[in-house]
Amino acid sequence: MNDRRMKILVIGSGGREHALVWKLAQSPRVTRMWCAPGNAGITGERLCSNGRFVENVLLGAEDLPGLLDYAKTHDADLTVVGPDNPLALGIVDLFQRHGLRIWGPNQQAAQFEASKVFSQAFMEKYHIPTARSGVFADAALARKFAETLEGRCAVKADGLALGKGVLVCQSMPEASQAIEDMLERRIFGDASRRIVIQEYLEGMEISLHALCDGKRCLLFPTAQDHKRANDGDQGLNTGGMGTYCPTPFLDASGLEQVRHTLLDPWLAGCATEGIDYRGILYPGLMLTPSGPKVLEFNARFGDPETQVYLALMENDLLELLEASVEGNLSGVQLRWKSGAAVCVVMASAGYPGSYAKGHVISGLQDLVLRPNLKVFHAGTKAVENGFVTNGGRVLGVTAWGANLEAARQVAYDAIEHIRFPGSHFRRDIGHKALIKSPPQ
Repeated sequence: MNDRRMKILVIGSGGREHALVWKLAQSPRVTRMWCAPGNAGITGERLCSNGRFVENVLLGAEDLPGLLDYAKTHDADLTVVGPDNPLALGIVDLFQRHGLRIWGPNQQAAQFEASKVFSQAFMEKYHIPTARSGVFADAALARKFAETLEGRCAVKADGLALGKGVLVCQSMPEASQAIEDMLERRIFGDASRRIVIQEYLEGMEISLHALCDGKRCLLFPTAQDHKRANDGDQGLNTGGMGTYCPTPFLDASGLEQVRHTLLDPWLAGCATEGIDYRGILYPGLMLTPSGPKVLEFNARFGDPETQVYLALMENDLLELLEASVEGNLSGVQLRWKSGAAVCVVMASAGYPGSYAKGHVISGLQDLVLRPNLKVFHAGTKAVENGFVTNGGRVLGVTAWGANLEAARQVAYDAIEHIRFPGSHFRRDIGHKALIKSPPQ
């Protein structure tokens, strides 16, 4: 085993990055860690090797020259990229040109998320099961295609839109409005200069994650995100209101089938196209009556999926990321705690629309020592006597237990102790799994 001591720079500011910092801080090899720009909860994490606190750095995740300079002057041994934008901007390529080690897909590989047009064409070329679709820059042609689907479709901005660039439509008026919003009103800016329209797929949606090293992939257990703002999958699309892991919807043989029909041709396609993919591949899957189909690809850890995965992961995360960077996952085995984990997002009133900031958060201190629980910060700010809200998704209340029902109990009990004006959260995280597999 590698025992080299390391200094780590993590890039990002959300709940995903707090979870990455929390897990990396548990590695005995990490002697110092920074997070740029980080959040208020991250600076409360201590390294298990020496008790040192993690430090926030006042650099934005898209300030590539500033991040490069910081990593060089502070001798960071590895930089870990959390969000999608810096990957799409080419931060991995930049760091590598300067001889720095960095984890995440390079700019060419990040296109799988940065361009839905690219990923859709790739899937069709390499026969990866996906929805019937069309690519459009002209609104009239887009409407004609939507009419062939009777308006039941997903209208997707080509580029990155903070996880919100997808409008799911059930009728032609809805589809027409979505096309107008994206192509004519440009509600997502340049990200919607082109759009992908996909047929509406029926089935159970799940999240798949795979750690890649350029040649092979290690599959994680399945998770299920909850994108809509309100219970029962009602309300607007969000960046994610909660998740749980594992799901009961794909057994071991089903997961192997997914590897065979989706990941193997994806890897073969990457090899053919000369795409060296090192990092996390996160396909959103729909389990349709005719088999699993890819809805879209993401080129980084999901948020809040990261929170539940890392709560259950037994491996040293640093060892996994190094093996991914070095193209050396052969022989590596992922190890997981038995049971389940759940993350429930507490959001600001109005999210995913406009919301107020600066509301005092109370009750967090009472939960610090509670077993099987970790509250990850996402949109918070430190003040003299604690924390205030500073974003749409404020906290990710994450718990684990012997089964999903036990994990849910811990998470929702904890939420009862946390207060801030206007807080809202979904009460049905994991409910679909409980319907399929009711607790004994």
